[in-house]
Amino acid sequence: MAKPMVIGIAGGTGSGKTTLTRAIEAKFAPRTAVVFHDNYYRPHDDLRLEERAKLNYDHPDAFDNDLMIDQLHQLISGQAIDCPTYDYAQHTRAKETIRIEPAPVILVEGIVLFVEERLCDMFDVKLFVETDADVRILRRVKRDVIERGRTIESVEQQYLTTVKPMHELYVAPSKRRADIIIPEGGRNLVALDMLVHRISHELREHGQ
Repeated sequence: MAKPMVIGIAGGTGSGKTTLTRAIEAKFAPRTAVVFHDNYYRPHDDLRLEERAKLNYDHPDAFDNDLMIDQLHQLISGQAIDCPTYDYAQHTRAKETIRIEPAPVILVEGIVLFVEERLCDMFDVKLFVETDADVRILRRVKRDVIERGRTIESVEQQYLTTVKPMHELYVAPSKRRADIIIPEGGRNLVALDMLVHRISHELREHGQ
Protein backbone atom coordinates (compact mmCIF):
# COMPACT_ATOMS: atom_id res chain seq x y z
CA MET A 1 0.00 0.00 0.00
CA ALA A 2 1.34 3.44 -0.93
CA LYS A 3 2.10 5.85 1.90
CA PRO A 4 -0.74 8.35 2.38
CA MET A 5 -0.19 12.05 1.76
CA VAL A 6 -0.26 13.79 5.15
CA ILE A 7 -1.17 17.49 5.12
CA GLY A 8 -0.82 19.72 8.18
CA ILE A 9 -3.11 22.77 8.34
CA ALA A 10 -2.30 25.34 11.03
CA GLY A 11 -3.17 28.96 11.81
CA GLY A 12 -4.66 31.16 14.48
CA THR A 13 -8.05 30.73 16.09
CA GLY A 14 -10.85 31.58 13.65
CA SER A 15 -8.45 31.89 10.73
CA GLY A 16 -10.39 29.55 8.44
CA LYS A 17 -8.44 26.33 8.99
CA THR A 18 -11.56 24.20 9.30
CA THR A 19 -13.13 25.76 6.21
CA LEU A 20 -10.02 24.89 4.22
CA THR A 21 -9.85 21.41 5.75
CA ARG A 22 -13.49 20.67 4.93
CA ALA A 23 -13.10 22.05 1.40
CA ILE A 24 -10.18 19.71 0.68
CA GLU A 25 -12.00 16.83 2.34
CA ALA A 26 -15.05 17.41 0.13
CA LYS A 27 -12.94 17.48 -3.03
CA PHE A 28 -11.39 14.08 -2.34
CA ALA A 29 -14.06 12.23 -0.35
CA PRO A 30 -14.08 9.38 0.48
CA ARG A 31 -10.29 9.22 0.09
CA THR A 32 -9.62 11.50 3.07
CA ALA A 33 -9.22 11.11 6.82
CA VAL A 34 -9.40 14.21 9.04
CA VAL A 35 -7.72 14.50 12.43
CA PHE A 36 -8.24 17.58 14.62
CA HIS A 37 -5.59 18.58 17.16
CA ASP A 38 -8.38 19.95 19.40
CA ASN A 39 -9.53 16.40 20.06
CA TYR A 40 -6.23 15.69 21.80
CA TYR A 41 -6.49 18.12 24.69
CA ARG A 42 -5.19 16.46 27.83
CA PRO A 43 -7.84 15.15 30.26
CA HIS A 44 -8.12 16.94 33.60
CA ASP A 45 -10.52 14.75 35.53
CA ASP A 46 -8.43 15.27 38.67
CA LEU A 47 -9.42 18.95 38.81
CA ARG A 48 -12.71 20.62 39.68
CA LEU A 49 -14.62 22.33 36.85
CA GLU A 50 -13.71 25.77 38.18
CA GLU A 51 -10.02 24.84 38.14
CA ARG A 52 -10.23 23.30 34.67
CA ALA A 53 -11.84 26.45 33.31
CA LYS A 54 -8.81 28.50 34.36
CA LEU A 55 -6.23 26.36 32.53
CA ASN A 56 -4.37 27.71 29.49
CA TYR A 57 -5.80 25.74 26.57
CA ASP A 58 -3.87 27.74 23.97
CA HIS A 59 -0.40 26.68 25.15
CA PRO A 60 1.25 23.82 23.20
CA ASP A 61 1.56 21.79 26.42
CA ALA A 62 -2.24 21.60 26.65
CA PHE A 63 -2.21 18.87 24.00
CA ASP A 64 -1.44 15.16 24.30
CA ASN A 65 0.93 15.10 21.34
CA ASP A 66 2.33 11.69 22.23
CA LEU A 67 -1.10 10.09 21.75
CA MET A 68 -1.74 12.05 18.56
CA ILE A 69 1.61 11.07 17.05
CA ASP A 70 1.04 7.40 17.94
CA GLN A 71 -2.40 7.44 16.31
CA LEU A 72 -1.14 9.25 13.21
CA HIS A 73 1.53 6.58 12.80
CA GLN A 74 -1.24 3.97 12.99
CA LEU A 75 -3.28 5.76 10.31
CA ILE A 76 -0.24 6.12 8.05
CA SER A 77 0.50 2.40 8.41
CA GLY A 78 -3.06 1.55 7.36
CA GLN A 79 -4.71 0.99 10.75
CA ALA A 80 -7.97 2.58 11.91
CA ILE A 81 -7.89 4.62 15.12
CA ASP A 82 -10.32 5.54 17.89
CA CYS A 83 -9.69 9.27 18.14
CA PRO A 84 -10.50 10.93 21.48
CA THR A 85 -13.03 13.76 21.71
CA TYR A 86 -13.27 16.74 24.03
CA ASP A 87 -16.11 18.19 26.10
CA TYR A 88 -15.65 21.97 25.86
CA ALA A 89 -18.38 22.73 28.37
CA GLN A 90 -16.75 20.52 31.03
CA HIS A 91 -13.16 21.28 29.97
CA THR A 92 -12.02 17.67 29.89
CA ARG A 93 -11.84 14.67 27.59
CA ALA A 94 -15.19 13.10 26.74
CA LYS A 95 -15.92 9.39 26.99
CA GLU A 96 -16.90 9.15 23.31
CA THR A 97 -14.33 8.40 20.61
CA ILE A 98 -14.42 8.79 16.83
CA ARG A 99 -13.47 5.89 14.57
CA ILE A 100 -11.21 7.16 11.79
CA GLU A 101 -10.33 4.85 8.94
CA PRO A 102 -7.04 5.07 7.01
CA ALA A 103 -7.15 6.95 3.70
CA PRO A 104 -4.83 8.09 0.88
CA VAL A 105 -5.03 11.71 2.13
CA ILE A 106 -4.76 12.51 5.84
CA LEU A 107 -5.63 16.07 6.85
CA VAL A 108 -4.38 17.19 10.27
CA GLU A 109 -5.66 20.53 11.57
CA GLY A 110 -4.75 22.58 14.63
CA ILE A 111 -3.69 25.95 15.95
CA VAL A 112 -0.27 24.98 17.32
CA LEU A 113 0.53 22.00 15.07
CA PHE A 114 3.72 23.52 13.72
CA VAL A 115 5.07 24.31 17.19
CA GLU A 116 5.64 20.57 17.72
CA GLU A 117 8.63 19.52 15.62
CA ARG A 118 7.70 15.84 15.78
CA LEU A 119 4.36 16.61 14.16
CA CYS A 120 5.97 18.83 11.51
CA ASP A 121 8.21 15.93 10.53
CA MET A 122 5.14 13.82 9.74
CA PHE A 123 3.61 16.27 7.27
CA ASP A 124 4.32 16.06 3.55
CA VAL A 125 2.79 19.52 3.09
CA LYS A 126 2.45 22.22 5.74
CA LEU A 127 -0.21 24.92 5.19
CA PHE A 128 -0.61 27.99 7.39
CA VAL A 129 -3.87 29.92 7.16
CA GLU A 130 -3.48 33.63 7.87
CA THR A 131 -6.40 35.98 8.58
CA ASP A 132 -6.68 39.44 10.18
CA ALA A 133 -6.98 39.39 13.98
CA ASP A 134 -10.31 41.23 14.11
CA VAL A 135 -11.92 38.67 11.80
CA ARG A 136 -10.48 35.79 13.81
CA ILE A 137 -11.79 37.02 17.16
CA LEU A 138 -15.30 37.57 15.78
CA ARG A 139 -15.33 34.01 14.44
CA ARG A 140 -14.00 32.70 17.75
CA VAL A 141 -16.76 34.42 19.73
CA LYS A 142 -19.45 33.09 17.42
CA ARG A 143 -18.11 29.54 17.58
CA ASP A 144 -17.54 29.38 21.33
CA VAL A 145 -20.90 30.90 22.25
CA ILE A 146 -23.11 29.12 19.70
CA GLU A 147 -21.35 25.78 19.25
CA ARG A 148 -19.60 25.30 22.58
CA GLY A 149 -22.07 26.84 25.02
CA ARG A 150 -19.67 29.45 26.40
CA THR A 151 -20.60 32.91 27.70
CA ILE A 152 -19.42 36.12 26.04
CA GLU A 153 -17.61 37.08 29.25
CA SER A 154 -15.67 33.81 29.45
CA VAL A 155 -14.68 34.02 25.78
CA GLU A 156 -13.48 37.61 26.23
CA GLN A 157 -11.45 36.76 29.33
CA GLN A 158 -9.87 33.72 27.69
CA TYR A 159 -8.99 35.67 24.55
CA LEU A 160 -7.25 38.47 26.45
CA THR A 161 -5.45 36.28 29.00
CA THR A 162 -4.35 33.28 26.90
CA VAL A 163 -5.50 33.23 23.25
CA LYS A 164 -3.93 36.51 22.13
CA PRO A 165 -0.65 36.11 24.08
CA MET A 166 -0.22 32.50 22.95
CA HIS A 167 -0.91 33.46 19.34
CA GLU A 168 1.84 36.06 19.46
CA LEU A 169 4.25 33.78 21.32
CA TYR A 170 3.70 30.47 19.51
CA VAL A 171 1.21 30.46 16.63
CA ALA A 172 2.40 33.41 14.55
CA PRO A 173 6.10 32.43 14.73
CA SER A 174 5.26 28.83 13.76
CA LYS A 175 4.25 29.92 10.26
CA ARG A 176 7.96 30.00 9.43
CA ARG A 177 7.75 26.20 9.24
CA ALA A 178 4.94 26.30 6.68
CA ASP A 179 5.47 25.39 3.04
CA ILE A 180 2.59 27.63 1.95
CA ILE A 181 0.87 30.55 3.68
CA ILE A 182 -2.77 30.93 2.61
CA PRO A 183 -4.72 34.13 3.28
CA GLU A 184 -8.37 33.46 4.23
CA GLY A 185 -8.16 29.66 4.09
CA GLY A 186 -11.01 27.87 2.34
CA ARG A 187 -12.36 31.15 1.00
CA ASN A 188 -9.19 31.54 -1.08
CA LEU A 189 -10.39 29.71 -4.19
CA VAL A 190 -7.13 30.24 -6.11
CA ALA A 191 -5.10 28.59 -3.36
CA LEU A 192 -7.68 25.83 -3.01
CA ASP A 193 -7.51 25.04 -6.73
CA MET A 194 -3.71 24.86 -6.54
CA LEU A 195 -3.89 22.48 -3.58
CA VAL A 196 -6.47 20.27 -5.29
CA HIS A 197 -4.22 20.06 -8.36
CA ARG A 198 -1.19 19.11 -6.24
CA ILE A 199 -3.06 16.47 -4.27
CA SER A 200 -4.65 15.02 -7.41
CA HIS A 201 -1.20 14.72 -8.98
CA GLU A 202 0.17 12.90 -5.94
CA LEU A 203 -2.76 10.48 -5.89
CA ARG A 204 -2.36 9.70 -9.58
CA GLU A 205 1.38 9.14 -9.13
CA HIS A 206 0.66 6.51 -6.50
CA GLY A 207 -2.36 5.01 -8.25
CA GLN A 208 -4.79 6.02 -5.52
